[in-house]
Amino acid sequence: MKNPSVQLVRSFGLALLLTLGGSAFAAPDFHSDVAPILREYCAGCHNNDDLDGELSVETFGALMKGGESGKAVVAGKAGDSLFIKVLTGDSKPKMPPKREPQLLPEAIAVLQDWVNSGAKGPNKDTSILSTLTVPEMAAAKGVGSPITAMASSPDCTLVAIARYAGVVLRHTKSRKIVRRFTDHPGKVNAVHFSADGNWLVTASGITGHSGVATIWDVKSGRRIRTFGAGHSDVLYDAELTPDGKTLVTAGYDRFIRTWNVADGGSIRSIEAHNGAVFDLALSPDGKILASAAADETVKLWKLADGRRLDTLNQPEAEQFAVTFSHDGKFVVAGGADKQIRVWRVVSRDKPRINPLFVARFAHEDDVTDLEISRDGSTLVSASADRTVKTWRLPRLESGQIIGPQPDVVTTLALENDERTLYLGRIDGSWNQLRIRKIGESAVKRLAGMVEPVVVQDSKLTELTEKEPNNSPKQAGSVTVPARIAGVIHGKGGDTDLYRFTARKGEQWVLEINAARNKSPLDSHLEVLDSNGNPVERVRLQAMRDTWLTFRGKDSKTVMDFRLFKWREMSLNQLLYVNGEVVKLWHYPRGPDSGYIVYPGSGTRWGYYDTTPMSHPLGQNSFIVEPLAKGAEPLPNGLPVFTINYENDDESSRAIGSDSKLSFTAPRDGQYLVQVKDIRGFEGKDFKYTLTIRPRKPDFKVTMGGIANGKVPMGSGREFVVNLARHDDYDGPVIVEIKDVPKGFKVTSPITIEAGQTRAFGAIYAATNAPTSKVTEAKVTAYAMIRGKKVTHKVNNLVNIKPAPLPKLLATVLPAEGDLPEDVSFEKPLELTIAPGETISARLKIVRRDFKARVGAGKHDAGRNLPHGVYVDNIGLNGLLIVEGQSEREFFITADKWVPETSRLFHIKLDPEKGLVSPPVMLHVKHPSQVAAK
Repeated sequence: MKNPSVQLVRSFGLALLLTLGGSAFAAPDFHSDVAPILREYCAGCHNNDDLDGELSVETFGALMKGGESGKAVVAGKAGDSLFIKVLTGDSKPKMPPKREPQLLPEAIAVLQDWVNSGAKGPNKDTSILSTLTVPEMAAAKGVGSPITAMASSPDCTLVAIARYAGVVLRHTKSRKIVRRFTDHPGKVNAVHFSADGNWLVTASGITGHSGVATIWDVKSGRRIRTFGAGHSDVLYDAELTPDGKTLVTAGYDRFIRTWNVADGGSIRSIEAHNGAVFDLALSPDGKILASAAADETVKLWKLADGRRLDTLNQPEAEQFAVTFSHDGKFVVAGGADKQIRVWRVVSRDKPRINPLFVARFAHEDDVTDLEISRDGSTLVSASADRTVKTWRLPRLESGQIIGPQPDVVTTLALENDERTLYLGRIDGSWNQLRIRKIGESAVKRLAGMVEPVVVQDSKLTELTEKEPNNSPKQAGSVTVPARIAGVIHGKGGDTDLYRFTARKGEQWVLEINAARNKSPLDSHLEVLDSNGNPVERVRLQAMRDTWLTFRGKDSKTVMDFRLFKWREMSLNQLLYVNGEVVKLWHYPRGPDSGYIVYPGSGTRWGYYDTTPMSHPLGQNSFIVEPLAKGAEPLPNGLPVFTINYENDDESSRAIGSDSKLSFTAPRDGQYLVQVKDIRGFEGKDFKYTLTIRPRKPDFKVTMGGIANGKVPMGSGREFVVNLARHDDYDGPVIVEIKDVPKGFKVTSPITIEAGQTRAFGAIYAATNAPTSKVTEAKVTAYAMIRGKKVTHKVNNLVNIKPAPLPKLLATVLPAEGDLPEDVSFEKPLELTIAPGETISARLKIVRRDFKARVGAGKHDAGRNLPHGVYVDNIGLNGLLIVEGQSEREFFITADKWVPETSRLFHIKLDPEKGLVSPPVMLHVKHPSQVAAK
């Protein structure tokens, strides 16, 4: 930043400089005459922190010491002084550089006179950056002094309110002023109480000149100690450690400095960011420091030694506020990109990657401040959009919206009672209010959905379409369930309408059979209200905007959805892409790959019966969440999309291009079913059958065979169980395998998880498995549907017979050491992971006359891991052991939402048609249980 002294010099006029410089009665004084010129034109690049040419002009001693080119000043000889010669152009390079403001001849004359008169130094050699005198300027009439910071005392009896140059303490009940703290240099940007409430810490300073932090005694108002020597610009924050022994300061000069409170001495200085540091936060134990800055990052530091633990670089603009949750497990930040981000804190003692837990577009303008309740459940955010909002932590579920405010809320303070909030505004006003618990909020996302009602199945009524039925008034009444034969044929684009009655919550399936019977009809199916208006199915609130960054997508692709800012997204989030809604199934393996969307293989699914379609490169997309019925959208500057009850091609393409729609009646009444050709075509052969029937959730499981029909002795083969879900059944399915022949072991039971379509198992042959007979194992599957156990037979696992010993053997080992002696098929190796954690293990192979490299999967490495748990950090080549090696470490990550479970998994090698490792039992447990273990 330009030093404001230039304005002062020009305001006072060069006449003063001429008078001083040309005076025959007094030599120029260093601090009053020379320092203003050095400060304006030289000190920006030649100071104690930025030593261009190893020269500093910040003090008289530093100037006289010179730099890498030698001595700068020869007392009494301006013509021989390199310092003067570079200013006049008599020596190269000329200073200041051409693109910078140049000294006027009168200013150079002052410096020449000072050198020629002996270059006398000051009585007290202090930094010229700390000697600026700024004239007082009265505030404009009618304008309140903006409130810049607030804090609540630990005992909730006082609130500190900071403005320009001063802080007042008010009693929280009477609101009377009980103490004033004055004489701050410039605006007070931060104010905090010590943990015991006895001290008040303030941060202030003068722009382009210096930063000052002060500790005050709350009871007496006495100034205890001042800190800031070395800060060359205004301070934005000063934080006291919980034990009161260390003070941390930061501001516009990009430095973080720590101080010993007892004697005021400097402990450490860190050039922390590439832009101004706007906010600091200390973890509850005082060991970790977080800093938010203009360089679009949040950084974590180990306070004890100043070591950087991580740079959280996901933000897209300046970060103005940062805070820790009161348990220290999360750090939260917000700023000019209108978003709030929550990171899980894992780097406590050494540098580690702290995973982004959630990111949310929170406001329509800059986030100006953040506060967290003491119980850690509630976050409060303020914004330049003149609103204040509450959020449930850690997932940032929206709660109360307080606004619009009369002006921008610049600062927040939350009392220890967790419900009393203070707001300070830029117009100088402030007030106290009570916030609600999120659970009490009227804004409940995902709540208010219609409770489903089971419709008893009955015989279909067979009907034939009767024209005219193109309008709601002409729609023929139908008693459901029914099957209707119709034709899209008329004049000017035929549309067929049928009227039926449904009760609130009843679930119906509407299905067209046309293309499957070779009809040219490209059907479109929609449910309308009795007047012919669309019926809303769901509203989707956009929470994050993005776009397709690599290649377009056809209507079937599930792979390589490359999205802008993909690291701020999470599995199972919904992605709205130009009318289609898909769900994220697997993370990219790096910047040169993309998300895989549901179902993870095969043909892409559309959710809410939206039809998958083609999308171009650059297509705008949004991470969305469903809104509760009647709930107000979150004002975050992003759109809300309405999905109605309609379908073009069935959303999973299981019936090709025919239409299928699941409908839940939002209220009692009559509804219309509309059938048409999506292109507007018609003709006598555009025949269809429309079926309206009760929803009957069900499933079908098929067993995939063993590769090559043989199981190598001493090793194993993988098999797959595939699940077809009928009428939106979304729950888990258990597959049991029985009557496995002697000498073989199989992983059973196998669970196909809720929402998933397949799982993997493995069968193993003992080294002495009998070879005389080919056998099979019996397979059944069951699930709980509507409170009842539904069981189906599955095709048996056939061709179970042994094969000779393979050329490779694979084993999964713990991260350190060898396998425990008691590991067996009945008691496999056990690994434990917590949601949001990454653990390591080792893959070891035994080569028996096999020298080539061995692949063990890419995104699908780690077969049968729970959904959301995956082999991590493997890159585009996947899990690979190269020639000449026999072991590789690999990492397993569990996403933050993964529920507690235990599940067998294995590693599958590519050679010999897929050899598998012995099974490993992975336990997903809550972090507290993992720590206890």
